[in-house]
Amino acid sequence: MTDLLDRIRRWLEAVPYALLALPLRLAVATVFWNSGMTKLANWDTAVALFTEEYRVPLLAPELAAYMAASIELSTPVLLVLGLLTRPAAFVLLGMTTVIEVFVYPQAWPTHIQWAAMLLVLLCRGAGAWSLDHLLWRRWMR
Repeated sequence: MTDLLDRIRRWLEAVPYALLALPLRLAVATVFWNSGMTKLANWDTAVALFTEEYRVPLLAPELAAYMAASIELSTPVLLVLGLLTRPAAFVLLGMTTVIEVFVYPQAWPTHIQWAAMLLVLLCRGAGAWSLDHLLWRRWMR
């Protein structure tokens, strides 16, 4: 039985990181892209939410809405392409922190999932199936 468990463990540990990173990149990108598209679908409602419900401190509601939409529509593209993955993950981790602390603290189970995925991408990068990997290999020659 221990041989079987050891073989299973070794098989699982041999899964390439690129195969693990790809669904992480796509999952996080989808969450933020959908949020950004919702803001674009009805901009007046988005600004009203930042005015009445979100109330991010230190930022005017219009500025906060523009910043959020810009981040939510740019970083997912970067994640899907695997381009500038670590900076994109860092920005989204910051946004997740702001959402958790100032907007929806009761949604921590969701936010901790986003943060976990983003921390893996921040620390380990996009993986071999990414533009980051291709560019890094080219520059390192």
